[in-house]
Amino acid sequence: DVQLVESGGGSVQAGGSLTLSCTAFEYPFSDNYFAWFRQAPGKEREGVAAISTRGRDTYVSFDLKGRFAISAVNAENTMYLQMNRLKPEDTAVYYCAIRRRDDRYWGEAAAYRSWGQGTQVTVS
Repeated sequence: DVQLVESGGGSVQAGGSLTLSCTAFEYPFSDNYFAWFRQAPGKEREGVAAISTRGRDTYVSFDLKGRFAISAVNAENTMYLQMNRLKPEDTAVYYCAIRRRDDRYWGEAAAYRSWGQGTQVTVS
């Protein structure tokens, strides 16, 4: 498993912005899905966005396109999630995760073994 460290969570008013970052101790494979998930109280963990570490392909949940963007700096093994026009329903614990890129859907949480500790995002 790969150590992942997240930062950037906090409290913000609706309409505001936050940027989360996640740094991996290493990229475990030559091509990986480096992904963000979130989990609100009483709900399942859901995929937010992902980026492939080799080709820089990006994927954002359909419902979040236009508000959320993902990027990465491979030289720093760091991924960012830019969240704009935040809504109260975006309130959740946000987790980063990483796994080998394969044919499975990037947003399948059960496919990931390496997870960050989570960072709380609260929108009021």
